[in-house]
Amino acid sequence: MATPQTTRTNAPASASNTSGAPKIQQPKPHALPSRSGPSSILVSPRQKGNPILNGVRAVAWEYSDIAADYVLGATTCALFLSLKYHRLHPEYIYNRIRDLKGQYNLRILLTMVDIDNHEDSLRELSKTSLVNNVTLMLCWSAQEAGRYLELFKTSEHAAPTSIRAQQSTGYSDKLVEFITVPRSINKTDAVGLVSNFGSIRTAINARPEEVALIAGWGEKKVQRWCSTVREPFRIKKAAKRGINSGGGRAETPLPASATGADTASGPIRAPEDPNENEEEAMREASNEARPSRTSQTKPLTSTDGSARRKPADDEMSEGVMAALAKLRHQN
Repeated sequence: MATPQTTRTNAPASASNTSGAPKIQQPKPHALPSRSGPSSILVSPRQKGNPILNGVRAVAWEYSDIAADYVLGATTCALFLSLKYHRLHPEYIYNRIRDLKGQYNLRILLTMVDIDNHEDSLRELSKTSLVNNVTLMLCWSAQEAGRYLELFKTSEHAAPTSIRAQQSTGYSDKLVEFITVPRSINKTDAVGLVSNFGSIRTAINARPEEVALIAGWGEKKVQRWCSTVREPFRIKKAAKRGINSGGGRAETPLPASATGADTASGPIRAPEDPNENEEEAMREASNEARPSRTSQTKPLTSTDGSARRKPADDEMSEGVMAALAKLRHQN
């Protein structure tokens, strides 16, 4: 009897609760986090007996059926190649790169340099790496190769700030960074130089004898500092190509037959106004064309030469004036 009563009393209560309860809000979907790689280095069974595995000690590794030799993260893999083996089987590495089929963003070619004449082989592998989007890493020992695998694995989720150089923000830091550019000059030398001379300008203009009086500045350090601050700001190769001290290229004289004008006066600086530039250029062309024409023509008699040159000069002047008038009308 108690059970039906309990049921009857609970039924209206449940109905009242459902009628007055707020609407149920559905949970919003959230983006799934990016797939993280395994916590250990995955090693292909092909690499059994490779001595570089003895150098992997800081990170755990395990065998797995993978296309690459080593999987160092979700988007990173590595192929191992010995140059001694590559010389005997040059087609091996091309087949291995082809088997990857672009599965990884960072594909490392860990190359063991175990031969003497390695220049040609490395040149070939460098070209192959550029074409197939592979990063070429060289190592000279098994311990070094194992250390590379550890570093790539431990830096899988590292921020780029860990390898980014710190830039100086304060004036004193920039000052010390500028002075320590030459070799063998450290921060202590920079502080002593500035405290002695008071400013960079005075330190640069100081004589070597004055710089040598600073504590810690020897003969080689003074010579290196003075030669650095006094050498010209240009490359020596550029000077050999004909760059003058003013920064522009040296003017090479052209033959008169090629230009048809006298170049002894040197280059003419263009005026600021473009209209004046065109007008003046036409005037100079007309003035320079006159002596060139008279020099190229054969000498005539005084009467015939003057009679023939006068109409030509009049015709030239009329043509120049007509062109100038047309130019002014267009502007």
